[in-house]
Amino acid sequence: MNLSYFTKLEPWLQAFAGLAALLALAVVVRFLMVLVFMPVLRRIRNRANSKLTDVVLADAAIRRMAQVLPLMVMLIGIEEVPYLTAKVVTVMGNIAMAFVVIQIVRSLLAMLDALLVAQHQSVAGDGQTVAMKVRSIKSYVQLGKLILMVAAAIIAAATLFNRSPLIVLSGLGAMSAVLMLVFKDTILSFTAGVLLSSNDMLRLGDWIEMPQVGADGDVVDIALHTVKVQNWDKTITTIPTWRLMSESYRNWRGMSESGGRRIKRTLRLDASSVRFLEDADIAYLSNIALLRPYLQGKRAVLTELNSQARVELGEKGAFPANQRRLTNIGTFRAYVEVYLRGSPRIHQGMTLMVRALEPTPEGVPIEVYCFTASTAWAVYESTQGDIFDHLLSILPEFGLRLYQSPTGNDLRIGMAAQRAESTQALRKA
Repeated sequence: MNLSYFTKLEPWLQAFAGLAALLALAVVVRFLMVLVFMPVLRRIRNRANSKLTDVVLADAAIRRMAQVLPLMVMLIGIEEVPYLTAKVVTVMGNIAMAFVVIQIVRSLLAMLDALLVAQHQSVAGDGQTVAMKVRSIKSYVQLGKLILMVAAAIIAAATLFNRSPLIVLSGLGAMSAVLMLVFKDTILSFTAGVLLSSNDMLRLGDWIEMPQVGADGDVVDIALHTVKVQNWDKTITTIPTWRLMSESYRNWRGMSESGGRRIKRTLRLDASSVRFLEDADIAYLSNIALLRPYLQGKRAVLTELNSQARVELGEKGAFPANQRRLTNIGTFRAYVEVYLRGSPRIHQGMTLMVRALEPTPEGVPIEVYCFTASTAWAVYESTQGDIFDHLLSILPEFGLRLYQSPTGNDLRIGMAAQRAESTQALRKA
């Protein structure tokens, strides 16, 4: 009876009623998707408790997928509406299909965003150590989103105009020169990002130094077009990705992974304080526990060598220049090495040496070359400071002086001593 009533209506009223019924059905399906479909998918995701389901069944993704079925209802049901012309059916069907494509692509974009969030959460949860082992996928995600949006635009446009996507692509091919100009930076950055990732040249958490752009700090973000570096003063430097391939920069990852941070510093000693050690000096220095084994072994070796020299040279063998003797600077170097090898704050599995460099007008350089057992900046500076505080303080025990340019205080002391000597000479006269 109701159907017969509608059949008696004007054609345009039947068409209007059919469209209204189709729209109402789509709204009902939409509510069913929100009330039933989405909660079921959330329960499946929560029970699975895996990163894959968290990405595929992300809230934003399932929310957009829930909009696909109502559009499909419109797409299929539009052909059943009476008294609609073929042209109207085609246009409305094309519009519905274009929206279906857009919603599917939006759902895929939401999955890519969820994938990026999952990586950041894993890095943040496991700390800096894991962060340095993780390569950023943000550039690939951004490129994937760009490709998906371009593909969605092409398919949607082709659907709306009822044309094949190949025709749209052929039109874009004729504009290749313009497209290359528009996407020049994107192409350069993506190529640089692929090379950086494939060659393992840059990771999240790496400490890089690039003075030409004012970057000196940790890499906090690697995107398609830019790399963000948080400097030590907490400022952010943004570097175009392609510049990291075209220009040089320093990556401190090797130092961080090695577990040791290098100390390379010199003590410049006054050359006039360098001398041979007398027996009294050796006896005094033997009181230093770290030096006692060195002095005992060295004296035994030198005694044997000097005895051979006396046998070979006779009386001339007793001449000081023909004998081997200990020096205060050599003994000091031996002490520094033993001191460093006994320190728990120095990495014993890496290079450790104390060497004398070529004398300069600023004195005789004694270089300390070793690595701390920690790469943390504060610990490194504290260790280095403690070592050189001790070495500077113990220099007088070896009869050595640190070189320094004359200061005003030095000049005052010298002039005061000269005046005292002059006064004494005048009194004696």
